[in-house]
Amino acid sequence: MKDNSYREDRKELQELLKQFENLKNGRQHSFLEEESFGKLIDHYQEKEELSKAMEVAEIGSDQYPYSSMLLIKKADIFLANRRYHDALKILEQASLLDSTDINLYILKTDAYLAMDQQEKAVELLQEALSLFEGEEKIELLFELADVYDDYEDFDKVFDCLKMILEEEPNNEEALYKICFWTDFTGRNEESIRLHQQIIDDFPYNELAWFNLAAAYQGIKLYEKALDAYQYAITIDEKFDYAYRNMGDAYIRLRKYKEAIEVLEKVNELAKPEDVIFEAIGHCYDRLKNFAQARLYYRKASHMRPDDSKLYYKIACTYFKEGHWENSIRQLELAMKIHRYPAEYNLLAGECKMQMGLFKDAIQYFSNVIGVRPKNAAGWEALIRCLYRATYFDEAIEQCDAALRITQNKPLFLFYKSAVLLGNGKSKEAILQLERAMEKAPRLLKRFVELNPAILQNQLVVDVLARFKRRRSI
Repeated sequence: MKDNSYREDRKELQELLKQFENLKNGRQHSFLEEESFGKLIDHYQEKEELSKAMEVAEIGSDQYPYSSMLLIKKADIFLANRRYHDALKILEQASLLDSTDINLYILKTDAYLAMDQQEKAVELLQEALSLFEGEEKIELLFELADVYDDYEDFDKVFDCLKMILEEEPNNEEALYKICFWTDFTGRNEESIRLHQQIIDDFPYNELAWFNLAAAYQGIKLYEKALDAYQYAITIDEKFDYAYRNMGDAYIRLRKYKEAIEVLEKVNELAKPEDVIFEAIGHCYDRLKNFAQARLYYRKASHMRPDDSKLYYKIACTYFKEGHWENSIRQLELAMKIHRYPAEYNLLAGECKMQMGLFKDAIQYFSNVIGVRPKNAAGWEALIRCLYRATYFDEAIEQCDAALRITQNKPLFLFYKSAVLLGNGKSKEAILQLERAMEKAPRLLKRFVELNPAILQNQLVVDVLARFKRRRSI
């Protein structure tokens, strides 16, 4: 049937082209109806033969001088040729003949936007809204939304889409678009009210349930979001975006097993994606199933081989298992892509330190300080490494440097005290410990973690006892 229809349309077009040639060449009894001129113009515009389209429009307008339809098509050709002022003149003529054609307003809007006159486009469309109803009004509201988007008045884009859904609650295009603009503008509460109303009237609208859920998710009401997503997938069990967002909600609630289940469903329903594999890997990571986490991080890395972060995540799983060499191998892959991220060097340094390769570790920690000199993490790791390696003199120098650069963070007073004790400088060490306890007693735990045996030193015990008595008075 479709094939027959196509052949008939083609045959009709060939006949129209022949008749137009006869008319153009002044042959007797040649005649074309107004609608036929319109079809010929459309044909040439589709083929991007604008000069021929204009020729048809000119001859058509001569034959039918009171045809607003032909004038509007002529204006459309002017727009395609970037002759915006000419297009507007023609549209003014057409509006005198028929001001009820919606294409007048849409083409005028296109001309104003092309001339960077957004205010005129908005004014025109707002005026036109009062003239049209039903589908035509919906079309104008979409046009107005695009204008607001064009000059970044995003709240008004949301307003237009809301108006469309108030007129036509099941409009799929508006339902899809308003979900994005709700998230972008943060107008989640309004979206919740709007979609609750739609659902009251149309309870089997899965897009409305999805948008309601997304709005709840936007204000961190994850349990309510999950309930609404459940309705969406009950109505449409192949709604992959609902499963995807459910995965995010479950992760936020730290329900990692449930997140894995729905994310695996996404992979069943849609083409596998790196971000889904990475999210599943993250869930297994949090469940301490590191082998499975690596499996999914690797699946993601095969799809995104230039993302060093995935190799870093694999390295972290090995580190958590105490497999230092495997961790280092993954970090080397990551650092071939991006050499100096602080977290990569920090983890590499920790691995080397655990392996007893202190000089290598010191180099990695020095890289961290080079990249982030004011961040305490690099200094803390470097000093801890020097302490474990019993490089006490250098450790004291680095404590002083850390105190100077980090504006006297108390942690480095505790570390300096520990290093001085290790270096046999007990008197100075106790003075530093007293200063540290005055400033941040809560960091004592970090001091002890550096060397738990430090609590066997009677001088240290006396200082701690004295501070304990002082706090109890």
